[in-house]
Amino acid sequence: MTMRWAVSALFFVNGLLVGSWAPKIPVLMERLGITEASAGVIVLGLGLGSICVMPLFGAMVARAGSASAVRLAAWLAAPSMIWISLAPTYWTVAATVVLFGGMVGGMDVAMNANAVAVERARGRAIMSSCHGFWSLGAFAGAAAGGWLIQRFGELAHAAVITAVFALVLLWALSRLLEDAPEAGAPKAPLRLPRSPLPWLIGLMALAAMIPEGAILDWAAVYLQREMGASLSVAGLGFAACAGTMAAMRFAGDGLRRRFGAVTTLRASSAVAMAGLVLAGLSSSPAPAIAGFALAGIGIANMVPIAFSAAGNVPGLAAGMGLSVVTMMGYSGILLAPGSIGFLAEHLSLGTIYLGLAALLLIPLLLSRLAATADFEPRDD
Repeated sequence: MTMRWAVSALFFVNGLLVGSWAPKIPVLMERLGITEASAGVIVLGLGLGSICVMPLFGAMVARAGSASAVRLAAWLAAPSMIWISLAPTYWTVAATVVLFGGMVGGMDVAMNANAVAVERARGRAIMSSCHGFWSLGAFAGAAAGGWLIQRFGELAHAAVITAVFALVLLWALSRLLEDAPEAGAPKAPLRLPRSPLPWLIGLMALAAMIPEGAILDWAAVYLQREMGASLSVAGLGFAACAGTMAAMRFAGDGLRRRFGAVTTLRASSAVAMAGLVLAGLSSSPAPAIAGFALAGIGIANMVPIAFSAAGNVPGLAAGMGLSVVTMMGYSGILLAPGSIGFLAEHLSLGTIYLGLAALLLIPLLLSRLAATADFEPRDD
């Protein structure tokens, strides 16, 4: 049971770090005197760092186990907020954000692989609740971040987040499930699957995570610049989404057992679309924040279902389907929001959120592919 709480703690602090990034974006824009397009380059750098480093940690998971990989990534990620806050120029900020993205992405791959290993060891799904802890951490980081920065400054905020992150690592990393291959065991082949099924499941994860990334990186800017909200209120955009995501993810494993993965995914897609439409059509902060909260309810279980489905594709070696879906999904949350900065030079962010609602037709139409996530008996 301890190993289940240890990996959950890693999800929490990873979310805390990512959530703390959200209120820093408008602060960096003001400090550096840059536009949305220039900020988009920085955000794109975060995504590129993650996508470049994820395969390296995926290979490390396959060869040395997820516990070893997550230890390395987590300690390298720990001081990221401090380096970003200390970087004096646009390009040094961009470089530190690339490193931040790489280490957070590497940690993400490894901790998801460790969660799959714990699922198999316990014979029970935990993926949705693990992602619930991530959302809880992201909620804490986003909700407290704007207030801490406004009250104590950017560097003090970074120091507090780093201290909390490091303390949790000291407790959790020694209690992880050790899943390194036995000495003399054949090495896992490092090749991508040829079956189209994990790639299609990855497409569902990609479509689900693009809106999540757009809320993470641009909700605060949307509320502050297009609606005149204060920094502390602007930070509530992603915080509302992360908070409802956390609540729904803790309920997600039970919902999947009761209604099945396919039905849960369809309902989730519809609710997320409605939330994005509400946020995009809003003219004041309150209904926009409510829309982001509703979108969080819908988005909550889409990605955990996709991860479980990929991890249980029949005839596919353990972890290979998950590696494809993780890569494709996180490319959505990390790369696409950078492009939104360029679109925001020509379109309002409200219009962009309406377009993202239409994107969720993809997981709605491909929802039957999530049937492999039902590896537990249904609660009828």
